[in-house]
Amino acid sequence: MYYQDLHVRDRRSTRQDRRLALREASIKTLYLLRHGKSDWSDPRLEDFDRPLATRGQRAGRLIGRAMRDMGLVPAVVLCSAARRAQETWELVGPILGGCSRVRVLRSLYLATPSRLLAAVQRLPAEAPSALLIGHNPGLAGLARLLSGPDSKTGALTRLGEKYPTGALAELRFDVADWASLAAGKGRLMRFLRPRDLQ
Repeated sequence: MYYQDLHVRDRRSTRQDRRLALREASIKTLYLLRHGKSDWSDPRLEDFDRPLATRGQRAGRLIGRAMRDMGLVPAVVLCSAARRAQETWELVGPILGGCSRVRVLRSLYLATPSRLLAAVQRLPAEAPSALLIGHNPGLAGLARLLSGPDSKTGALTRLGEKYPTGALAELRFDVADWASLAAGKGRLMRFLRPRDLQ
């Protein structure tokens, strides 16, 4: 009798494990990171070529450590080709242990929310999570566009106030592939600002 009960429990456990695996496969997590504060000291530089300021470097390390400590590690990274965005990833990436799938795209530079969304929708379905490093106002617009009614109230409030440099939004979607992302379908889980981490 004991062995029969054990076998029944094992079968139930296997079914539950399968259901959990299917559930996890149908969840996508998107991290939206605005680049760190840029340096304006050299007026000869084009906006695209401006590096991070000391404050931006500090913010990058703060956000990187927070992401690592909270287990917010992306499977794929999309990064604007602007120097300040790439330098932000160069600070965050090593803290997270790096990422083998990083795409640096000129098209993400000062992109609109719709263009950013289109880039995310083209991600491979097997990737469970992605980090997009970009610029305002497009990044803030995308975060607001995707945040649905189930979003965390405090995170929504902070997002509505301002999307400062170095800030990170985490959104979750109950979808099987990135192409299914749409307005209001995400749940804003958290909105981290560098000043909150100091």
